[in-house]
Amino acid sequence: MRENMLQCPVCGAFLEKKERALVCTEGHSFDIARQGYVNLLPVTQKHSKHPGDTRDMVAARRAFLDQGYYAPIARKVWEMLGTRLPAEPCVLDAGCGEGYYMTQLMEHFPAGCFIGVDISKDAVRYAAGRCKSALWLTASAAHLPMASGSMDGVMSMFALTVPEEFNRVLKPGGWFLEVTAGRDHLMALKTLIYPEIIQKQEKNQRDYPGFVLRQEETLEFELHLTEQQEIMQLLSMTPHVFRIGKAGAERLANTERLTDTASCVLNVYQRLPLGEAVAAL
Repeated sequence: MRENMLQCPVCGAFLEKKERALVCTEGHSFDIARQGYVNLLPVTQKHSKHPGDTRDMVAARRAFLDQGYYAPIARKVWEMLGTRLPAEPCVLDAGCGEGYYMTQLMEHFPAGCFIGVDISKDAVRYAAGRCKSALWLTASAAHLPMASGSMDGVMSMFALTVPEEFNRVLKPGGWFLEVTAGRDHLMALKTLIYPEIIQKQEKNQRDYPGFVLRQEETLEFELHLTEQQEIMQLLSMTPHVFRIGKAGAERLANTERLTDTASCVLNVYQRLPLGEAVAAL
């Protein structure tokens, strides 16, 4: 953790590491858990007793990702974000989950500073247990415990985008990668579990104040799942696990193989440098 990077979620003062805790000058203290993560999510920012992904969802997603099915997305993260970063970057993964994409990017930056933030304690605990060289925090993307202008890059992988907060924590000229599901993402899975599919007209390219879009790509690749367990793991990674009905669940339980298409839109934004930001006002 670099100096003056983290801020207390209670009072905003800078946090320093002291033995097994992060402590601010006002005396607020946050223990470093045995697994290595820190809970910086105040009760006032929780919307439920256990917000975010459950332990079972995290385990299913990690098991699926560990088989390399979404490796093409990880490679695109390097191509579109990693190649734009300095040699020793400070990078934030907002909504990091169990940390798959950030840990893949870390391999290219042995001297970098990487911070994963997720509202799910189970996800952050899992990430911290598998990767000790990053800083893992339970926190809200809407109230990031990072100092303003402290990050070289921010990544949001199929997660909540909070452009105002991302703009605040990024350095002038810093980079923000947003990855969202494409229109035809997992269409075979959705056809299997829903009686009818209503396609929404969504605008993947968004105009965010203080940012300029530098690159946009759509990535599509096939998934060939040959075991029922893999199909269930894929379902558990998506919001559809909360929406599936009885009939859809029965059809899925009787499906042993599934060929589907993964589709995502990757947008790279740059925070306006100070000169451009002033001129834009």
